[in-house]
Amino acid sequence: MQLNRLVNFHKTLGDPTRIRILSLLATGPLHGQAIAGKLGLKAPTITHHMTKLRDTGIVFQRRDKNTIYYYIDEDKVRSYSDALANMLTQANNEKEEDGSMKTQATILNNFLEADGTLKHLPAQRKKKIIVLKHIIKGLERGKKYPEKEINDYIKRFHSDYATIRREFIINHFMYRENNIYELNPEEMWATID
Repeated sequence: MQLNRLVNFHKTLGDPTRIRILSLLATGPLHGQAIAGKLGLKAPTITHHMTKLRDTGIVFQRRDKNTIYYYIDEDKVRSYSDALANMLTQANNEKEEDGSMKTQATILNNFLEADGTLKHLPAQRKKKIIVLKHIIKGLERGKKYPEKEINDYIKRFHSDYATIRREFIINHFMYRENNIYELNPEEMWATID
């Protein structure tokens, strides 16, 4: 997830009316007139707020004949919320993590061949994060990578590029949209805990 998307999410939620709309949608889909009636607002006001929520991606719409119903994307809301929590606690986690340079070097020696290729991805989370950080450090910040280019890069380390690529996304090292990959800021990366 890109930092500007996270900022836009929180700016969008900075309006009490939008929070009230989301709390209504959390109980199930509603059409604009129903939302306006429940909140005591006019339809154009609801349209304005729904546009902001849709642009952020936390609300989507579906048409049923002549009526448009709005739905909350709970996974996306949870994802944005978790990203902020990860960023805020990372500094504290780094103080506590047992990822000293010596320990990291030992872990990398255990899981990497002499030529730098990966023997296998560690099952233990702490070790997996250390290995993934090692692999990803060859990618450039701010560069957008097509999926084929990411696959080719990962193949230099391991033949199972799909698993490694998925781990990059799961652990917030990278953000993916329309098969284009981009590094997230390090503050968003999964930490050793």
